[in-house]
Amino acid sequence: MLPFRLTQHLLTTYRGIRAVRFYICVGSKSRTVWPFVGAIQRLVTWNQSPCSIPQVSKLKTYCSLFMEDSEPTLLKRACPSEEPIHTSKRPRVNDKNGAPASELAKEEVEECEDEGNEDELPEEEEEVDGSGETFADMMKHGLTELDVGILKFVSDHKGFSGILKERYSDFVVHEINKEGKTVQLDDLSLPVEPEEVTPEELPVEAKVLTEEQKKELEELQLFKNKEGSVSIEVVDDTKEKRTQVHRAVKNFYPGLETKTEEREGRKFIVAYHAAGKKALAVVRAAPAPRKHSWPKNRGAFCHFVLYKENKDTMDAINVLSKFLRMRPNVFSYMGTKDKRAITVQEIAVLKITAERIIHLNKCLMNLKLGNFTYKKHPLKLGELRGNHFTVVLRNINGSVEQVQQAMSSLGETGFINYYGMQRFGTTAVPTHQIGKAILQNNWTEVVDLILKPRPGAEKSYLVRCREEWAKSQDPEAALKKLPVKRCVEGQLLRGLSKYGMKNIVHAFGMIPRNNRLMYIHSYQSFLWNTLVSRRVEAFGFKAVEGDLVLRGGTAHVLTAEEVEKHSIHDIVMPLPGFDVIYPTHHVGKGYREIMTADDLDIDNMRHRIRDYSLAGAYRLILIRPQHVSWEIIHYDDACVPLVHTDVEKLESKPAPVYLTEGKYRALRMEFSLPPSTYATMAIREVLKMDTSIKNQTQLNTRWLN
Repeated sequence: MLPFRLTQHLLTTYRGIRAVRFYICVGSKSRTVWPFVGAIQRLVTWNQSPCSIPQVSKLKTYCSLFMEDSEPTLLKRACPSEEPIHTSKRPRVNDKNGAPASELAKEEVEECEDEGNEDELPEEEEEVDGSGETFADMMKHGLTELDVGILKFVSDHKGFSGILKERYSDFVVHEINKEGKTVQLDDLSLPVEPEEVTPEELPVEAKVLTEEQKKELEELQLFKNKEGSVSIEVVDDTKEKRTQVHRAVKNFYPGLETKTEEREGRKFIVAYHAAGKKALAVVRAAPAPRKHSWPKNRGAFCHFVLYKENKDTMDAINVLSKFLRMRPNVFSYMGTKDKRAITVQEIAVLKITAERIIHLNKCLMNLKLGNFTYKKHPLKLGELRGNHFTVVLRNINGSVEQVQQAMSSLGETGFINYYGMQRFGTTAVPTHQIGKAILQNNWTEVVDLILKPRPGAEKSYLVRCREEWAKSQDPEAALKKLPVKRCVEGQLLRGLSKYGMKNIVHAFGMIPRNNRLMYIHSYQSFLWNTLVSRRVEAFGFKAVEGDLVLRGGTAHVLTAEEVEKHSIHDIVMPLPGFDVIYPTHHVGKGYREIMTADDLDIDNMRHRIRDYSLAGAYRLILIRPQHVSWEIIHYDDACVPLVHTDVEKLESKPAPVYLTEGKYRALRMEFSLPPSTYATMAIREVLKMDTSIKNQTQLNTRWLN
């Protein structure tokens, strides 16, 4: 039976992860502790973050730490007003008067499950298949930083250990918009509507018509005028005057056309329906115009700030689109944000009022919407300036001098701009291998790499699906093993079922385009990481002859005379493609060597399928974070929040109080990074620690032992 204090500890530490499903009867005799441990282990797999995970075999020892209170507790999913209160638990993001919101929140969960989110499965399907292995044993087949070319550090300080994302609230991201302003949620009020245009402010065209003429034109527009036209005499007969009348009729009465006629020496502007009387029947049969049209003096796009906890950007947008009954493509944003984190970013939606959106705050869980404004334009991917990070590394063991040296180096020199581990996947089959097979046109290999059985931690239904595919090579039979069809494996199997093994290219096309391109971009990232490590090994952190720098967006090869004018912070390395040049020193030749060994032609990066042609790009070797600050804080409770969030500030909740002495120490750091830069690589430079799940799991297991 699971002791109450351990249950409370797990609830408060790992809250918000629906996959754990705390509402099962933990204390009942029909349920043992092992499925619960499996759920916590799965949390690491799904959220890709190092957590303190006890081995199953060691759980009883871990439980003995909490044996003072052995009363069994029945946990259930409750309405917000009924939830058990945990003083150290960060409150969910929902409305204070949210009692009826529980039904809408439940609907949100059900709708997401119906939609086929691959992380949301029937309870009996939510198991990681490990054949009795511990999670650390299963993860021994995963990738490490060495496998993807991440080898070097900038600073020579001695590293120290710390736990990253022990709680998702330890990782907070604020977007920096294109104006350079940090996006924050600090206003939940409706926007001020633009004032109606007064008659004095109306354009000249609107003033040339009398009230009587306006009434006649309105009747003509609605086919209520029996004569079929309206004649407006131009008293002041000038070309400018006639032009103003023409424009007034066309602008304010769509559907009407105008012409100039002369009658008995006088000029008239005649307004009439361009479609003639035949349009009358069509108009009468058409539905009445909408009563609430979008005001002309209001921007077509409602911009707002999205605050989310432990939810992917696309998942959040899918939830909003369901509640608003809109398609997700009416939303636009500048970039996607981490799932296992608290993130704040700007979103724009086409012709949805702030009143409709703000109402959702009463029924959304772990989401909050505010800072509404109307603008004339949407948001575009990549137009952000970067992101500001607030990161807490818990349970650090480094001295003050070590931390000082590490953070000073980060602020002054920076870190190697490696692509992080999340770029390459977490299983025994890295994404860059699949990307290489795509570029080779080896489609049989692509299918094999995606569908073949693989060692390591995976959901049990995927294991069964892979085993069926290996045994029968029958996509229909393998597809039946998947309760969720929207995962990559399910989409590929659907394609194979539809097009057959003789048309793998079309079958592979069933996978969404962004997912397909992820594979080939992963191969580019692998080459970049590998060659940058070679360059640092060969030349260190100084500019040398043959390096590349950017001048006005164009790459330029440094000569011996130009080297002294540049530092390592100016040097870029290319992502391979048909539209880039390569360093002329011996490290630059490594691109050709690696790609030739991979049976790829560096001089022909145009694929016969246009989507898979790679133009290439340039990426800075070193990144120096901006606005770096840090402090060492002390705490006693491992579950206490250490970051004051935007929602807590809005609700006037007190900021965390840091102790002068405590059982544990944490490093709280803040810094800003440009787009497409990995914060985990900055943290790696500080800790001098492998950030892969494989390594973090092994470290946490040894810590518990």
